Amino acid sequence: MPAENAAADAVEPTESAESAEGTVAETSAGTPSRRSVLGWGGAGLALGAAAAGGAAAALSGSDDPVPAALTGAAVPFHGPHQAGIASAVQDRLHFAAFDVKTTDRAELVEMLKEWTRAAERMTAGLPVGEGAVGGLPEAPPDDTGEALGLKPSRLTVTIGFGASLFAKGRFGLEGKRPEALVDLPQFPGDNLDPAKSGGDICIQACADDPQVAVHAIRQFARIGFGKVAVRWSQLGFGKTSSTTPDEQTPRNMMGFKDGTRNISGTDAEALDKHVWVATKDARGASSWMAGGSYLVARRIRMNIEIWDRTGLQEQEDIFGRDKAEGAPVGKAKERDEPFLKAMKPDSHVRLAHPDSNHGAHILRRGYSFTDGTDGLGRLDAGLFFIAYQRDVRKGFIPVQRNLARHDALNEYIQHVSSALFAVPPGVRGKDDWWGRALFA
Repeated sequence: MPAENAAADAVEPTESAESAEGTVAETSAGTPSRRSVLGWGGAGLALGAAAAGGAAAALSGSDDPVPAALTGAAVPFHGPHQAGIASAVQDRLHFAAFDVKTTDRAELVEMLKEWTRAAERMTAGLPVGEGAVGGLPEAPPDDTGEALGLKPSRLTVTIGFGASLFAKGRFGLEGKRPEALVDLPQFPGDNLDPAKSGGDICIQACADDPQVAVHAIRQFARIGFGKVAVRWSQLGFGKTSSTTPDEQTPRNMMGFKDGTRNISGTDAEALDKHVWVATKDARGASSWMAGGSYLVARRIRMNIEIWDRTGLQEQEDIFGRDKAEGAPVGKAKERDEPFLKAMKPDSHVRLAHPDSNHGAHILRRGYSFTDGTDGLGRLDAGLFFIAYQRDVRKGFIPVQRNLARHDALNEYIQHVSSALFAVPPGVRGKDDWWGRALFA
């Protein structure tokens, strides 16, 4: 999937960093996990460093910035946009799609409120509800406890609503389905598993500690028991998108750098243009989406064994970059402006570039995955592709249609699951909750 047209991860606004019961400020940062950062000036500084993106602003004894991932800090939950979209990408992912089982609208609303309060606390490094210990011995605790003693690890939790939630006769939302929440077309080469595609609601939990991310999804499933059920889920590791221009560009499971041309996280203009839903585009019944975005999730299986037996030159021709530096064809450095005509017409970089797609950009937050074997001795591995954009009809769909028809990489990959979700704007304060405007 596109590596060249993606927007980089921006910093979420920090003007509203409060959390459940006003406790975030006192615990939000945690303690930096490296001896070299012991001289920092407390939690507030660490939190500011995390919010700044890939590198912490504070230094200790040298001029080298401390990566935000090492601070264990918290990312503010409240703001005009949900965290986990333009936030600096963390190292681990647990993504889950849920089917709503209840038919009671009021019960669904109450669950979304409980989920919001739980997310406020977990992103601050706090246990859910009354916690995992100290309660009535006869009653199950409010929190399952596997994150006790762990730092917030920059946990972000992002929610989205699928088209099926808006079906007629379910919750009275059919008139509020946004036009951009379309049914994705079947692209050439797709081999989608319906059981691992779609969903009424999705939750994306990202963190630098895998146990923190898994704990978050577990709490939502526990709180929603009897009202929702997990339809499918995916664990991810090794982010495959660059976060800020100062960070090392990650490599995908094929060994190539991915996401070089992502827009800088400080480029608010690009985010407004390509990622956030503008008020003028969220008219009438879909006005609840102003400040939100649209999430596409695609599980892309890589034929690792075949790729590993492909010659280096052919690999580089397929991507349009050299494997060592990541430089585009004919260039010396990774971030040099690519000369598309110097690449083969079916190279991935050339086909995914905005200039080949009428200027289309998307913001990527993809992760690698390895889920055992397929029963034939081959690794079940690849890319869990996540992209955010203002309108999939102008972003993901035209880019993927171009890639699906012409990309030489298609010989080595296959899309096996797919989903699209409308991601509402952020939670503004303690009285707000996920989907409030949608259910108003």
